[in-house]
Amino acid sequence: MVDDLHTDDDAPAEVPASDDDARPDAPADEADAASEAETDDAAGTEATTPPPPRRLGIVAAVAITVLVADQASKWWALNRLSGGDIVDLVGSLRFNLFYNTGVAFSLGSDSGLGPWISVLAIGVVVAVSFGATSRYPLGAVASGLISGGAVGNLLDRAFRGDDGFLHGAVIDFIDPQWWPVFNVADAAIVVGAILLVIASFRVPQ
Repeated sequence: MVDDLHTDDDAPAEVPASDDDARPDAPADEADAASEAETDDAAGTEATTPPPPRRLGIVAAVAITVLVADQASKWWALNRLSGGDIVDLVGSLRFNLFYNTGVAFSLGSDSGLGPWISVLAIGVVVAVSFGATSRYPLGAVASGLISGGAVGNLLDRAFRGDDGFLHGAVIDFIDPQWWPVFNVADAAIVVGAILLVIASFRVPQ
């Protein structure tokens, strides 16, 4: 009966909830905010990371190799094939000497385009050597192939003629007979151009 005599006034007072209890998700929110801040910092760091340096050493090494091979093969062709000799190799492939004053692959001879092609070649060498793709190995190799081939043919136009500087003829001697006659420099330029296209798809945007 005594218990029945207790009134509501005797009930224990409720303890007010603290601020921490009122915000149970506060630590989680703070953790999420910190995580987002770290993500933003990482993104900012990546955005400001400088690109790798241009691999001019690879460009130069490949270009010099192509240039030496091209000039040595032209020297051989002039000494071996100048008398009108033709060297048969495999199938329709043969060595047959041509003097090209036009564009690549013995096209456009006597068109007067030789000097303009030489000026274009200089621009190509500069562009591919210092382009974005030369920052990566494949692009550097491609740049070296194009540069070496362009310089090889440029030397022919500069010094293999009697009509003045840049009016000479390029030495072509690789004759498949189903394709225009070309030389080592032409082949290097074509291969380099293909590799340059492939490398351009691998350059980070």
